[in-house]
Amino acid sequence: MQPEFPFIPYKIKSVEPIQLLPREERERVIDEAGLNVFKLRSDQVYIDLLTDSGTGAMSAAQWSRVMMGDESYAGSSSFFRLEKVIQDIMDLPYVIPVHQGRAAEQVLDYVLINPEKNIVPGNTHFDTTKAHIEFRGGRTIDCTIEEGQNPTTAHPFKGDLDITLLKEAIDKSGRNKIAYVLITITCNSGGGQPVSMENIKAVSNYCRQEGLTLFFDAARFAENAYFIQQRENGYRDMSVKEIVREMFGYVDGCTMSAKKDGLVPIGGFLAFRDETLYESTKPLNILFEGYTTYGGMSGMDMENMAQGLTEVIEESYLAYRVGQTAYLGHKLDDAGVPVVKPFGGHAVFIDGRRFYPNVPEDQFPAQMVTVETYKFGGIRPVEIGSCLAGRNPDTGENIRPALDLSRLAIPRRVYTKEHFDYVADRITEAHQATKDRATGLTFNIESKGIRHFTSTFKYL
Repeated sequence: MQPEFPFIPYKIKSVEPIQLLPREERERVIDEAGLNVFKLRSDQVYIDLLTDSGTGAMSAAQWSRVMMGDESYAGSSSFFRLEKVIQDIMDLPYVIPVHQGRAAEQVLDYVLINPEKNIVPGNTHFDTTKAHIEFRGGRTIDCTIEEGQNPTTAHPFKGDLDITLLKEAIDKSGRNKIAYVLITITCNSGGGQPVSMENIKAVSNYCRQEGLTLFFDAARFAENAYFIQQRENGYRDMSVKEIVREMFGYVDGCTMSAKKDGLVPIGGFLAFRDETLYESTKPLNILFEGYTTYGGMSGMDMENMAQGLTEVIEESYLAYRVGQTAYLGHKLDDAGVPVVKPFGGHAVFIDGRRFYPNVPEDQFPAQMVTVETYKFGGIRPVEIGSCLAGRNPDTGENIRPALDLSRLAIPRRVYTKEHFDYVADRITEAHQATKDRATGLTFNIESKGIRHFTSTFKYL
């Protein structure tokens, strides 16, 4: 069944040229890059679906606000506008600006993680989140529901935490060892899956009962709120903004990469309900980022972000955003390409293990999907699977995640229906031509840390 493309709530005002390299040239440059798409230059890529982080198109209103940026080192009026927008949307009174999400994680983890409190349970932690926690000597525990580990299960909120698993993790670790509990909305590493309001409320109630701090990784908070509106009983008649305020009413604060649902190329923030915790982060933000009224951003960046946060909760935008992702997902699914269902908000995820059912787990099937997608169409996805998961910091053994995925992350307000038709056709072609392969990839050079950024590979 041919999927319907969603209603488009904007028109194009500026364009940027892109080019498709010949197949022979694509094969040469990806080989030179060590079969790692991060090492490709952007002008070697035709459709860039590596990430939705900072890759979107800005609105006319955002460009106009850029000209209003106040570049004062201290007391920037642009910060106070941003602060007011965050307080209005999220109802969190204390705001610390940073240059992007991982900077927020660095500041928060420096304050909350120590040898006595070093466990962070949650739904599937993203790579940089997990890396920052481990860098501070902490450890993560994945408490995602069972349905979230299955790419084909039809469950509307596969990002939910299993309360029983959460309680078991806390009981086993000891309540006094818990640094904080983290809910990632939407759950990126699990396929961009949303978390229900019912689950947020249940986790919040348990944390308050146990005296535990609860945070959101709020990078895609608006998409999560839209899914609640569309899928959860009792929320259809509420606005996205009302849903967002209820969501944040259950947590103690958030980290935010505004490069996602802030609709900006750079920026982020920490927001808190507790003034004491807020005050404890300010000296570190000055040390790591800059003064507390700019935090590594220009006044132009803060004006841009404030405007983006007001636009991202517009329901016409969200309907288009989620609908565009679903369009590509349905196109691939109808063509027999194995994808994670239901479709998330920011990306379509290809199941590497089902794409290459004969390739052994330790030969990185999802990374091979990523490489072949580039070779067949000049399209750049990214692996979210066995390579990204890395090694157990205590044993050194490779972690085998529940899902081994190649992610097609969709930049906001950038590509058209014709682009997605092209993407679906080329990936379908790659699947039909290569699905019977029995060998995959191995490391040529395995980098330390977040290894999928810089490691290189070779075919077996």
